[in-house]
Amino acid sequence: MAIRTFSLKLIIFLFMAGHVSASETMITNRSDFENLVIEKKLKRFLISLSVTNDGKIKGSAAGRNVTGDWDWIDGLFCRTLLWGKRELKYNCQQVTFDGKKLRFISDRGKGQSASFTLR
Repeated sequence: MAIRTFSLKLIIFLFMAGHVSASETMITNRSDFENLVIEKKLKRFLISLSVTNDGKIKGSAAGRNVTGDWDWIDGLFCRTLLWGKRELKYNCQQVTFDGKKLRFISDRGKGQSASFTLR
């Protein structure tokens, strides 16, 4: 029974991970993205990041420094990140905005997502 419940939860999570709701607007060009994030902090629990118009990412997550580079390629936010000493793999992400939160969906919109409040 426990395995069945876990499998059902996993299937639901995988289905929901890349789903874009009707209340979200897809961000498809760099200038729209920059208008939302430049001069602001992207915040979520234990994470505070800045994305600059010169292609840099900086901030902190869970007490470790975060640095990286980003570019806008084929309508996607593509980035490399270093979290402390750990290098996170290059990833291109779909970006949506619901008026309050910016959501990044990994693996070109097919993977897991993370939402950030803009401040």
